[in-house]
Amino acid sequence: MRYQRAVEKLRILAEASERVKILWFDTEPFLKAVYAFGEVVDGADPLDAVQVAVAINLSPEEVPWESSPEGTDWLANQLRLSKGGFLYLWRSHLDPVWNDYIRGPVRIWSVDDGPDEKALAALAARDFGSLKRLIPESAERLQLREDLSTALAHLREVRDKYRDHDWRREHRGYGRYPENELWEAVEGYLDLFDASPLTDPHP
Repeated sequence: MRYQRAVEKLRILAEASERVKILWFDTEPFLKAVYAFGEVVDGADPLDAVQVAVAINLSPEEVPWESSPEGTDWLANQLRLSKGGFLYLWRSHLDPVWNDYIRGPVRIWSVDDGPDEKALAALAARDFGSLKRLIPESAERLQLREDLSTALAHLREVRDKYRDHDWRREHRGYGRYPENELWEAVEGYLDLFDASPLTDPHP
């Protein structure tokens, strides 16, 4: 994908997020913020995919790393994230959006402020120096440990319920199957485990 097309997709995503938020006019919005990261904020051209992190109104325990929490399949369709060209990851709005994989994310939309025109304009102009990147400080290792703990708890939960008939029925739809839940739980935990300095045999 060419860089300019990637930036266009981010603007379309920000505008779609603004439209979607009115669906929760009488309740707390499920969609909280959208961040771009990876190749697109580094100016790669071409790039493999537009990487985005989507902050949602769920607790950290309900959003294990690389999982698809309840309600996100519908939201991904509404935002057209599932139509191709995006690599998207869900994050709890109560957690920092960054982690060992999501480095220097840039907010392009929020429920309070709408599309971040400055960020979108800077990306369009390739003015990367003016982007407001979220950079972790000393809490990075603690956040990684918390993500790892949540991912392990989620993996165990999926393992324990995998053969349950009702659970399997609840996790089928939108082109997804129970096997997707199991794979994401394994992949999410192992990604964090491999990145954790706590598991490095040669610190």
